Amino acid sequence: MCNLLRVRWTITPAIPPQPWLVCAGCGVRRPFRCSGKARLNANGRRLDAWLIYKCPVCDKSWNRPLFERRPVQDISPDMLAALQANNPIWIRRQAFDLAALRSHAFDIEECAEIEIAKQVLNRPDGWSILHVELVVDLPAGIRLDRLLARELGLSRARLQSLRRWERLRLEPGRSDALRKRVTDGTGIMLDLACEPNRQMIGDAASGHSRP
Repeated sequence: MCNLLRVRWTITPAIPPQPWLVCAGCGVRRPFRCSGKARLNANGRRLDAWLIYKCPVCDKSWNRPLFERRPVQDISPDMLAALQANNPIWIRRQAFDLAALRSHAFDIEECAEIEIAKQVLNRPDGWSILHVELVVDLPAGIRLDRLLARELGLSRARLQSLRRWERLRLEPGRSDALRKRVTDGTGIMLDLACEPNRQMIGDAASGHSRP
């Protein structure tokens, strides 16, 4: 489509989910932060591994089990190497594993703070329709309507109106998609032909600003 401005937003959450725990040092519940470190312990031919969390006030640690008493031969060489080296990329992925974290903590705080890298895929002259493709490799705690409102300068009420008029279409197209957290592969199509500030919205979507 020659009237289509296509951009890709790669979204990276800034802070991993934080379990609320009773701190053994402070004696009160606090959101513990992942330290970015893992602990590996050998017991004969079996290994235990934990992800280390810290109280933000007193630095008391909580060890979240990754596995316990697992035979060495059942651990992949890549996982073992990552644990032994405290590989930051591997540890970050474990810290964002919400399903695994929920098996050890009931109350979990997800931060909406994110970083966005915006890439223009196609911007023809005279474009009137904006297409945004989301890349979300790790769970991000921000709703789609809040993301669009913040990044495009449109109110959430305006987004809802555009949706009702079918000038905002989403893929997947479930009715409550705007109120759900951002997910990988989501596509947003905005018909801005009648919007007086179309160019400003396009600049914001593209990661540019006009003087």
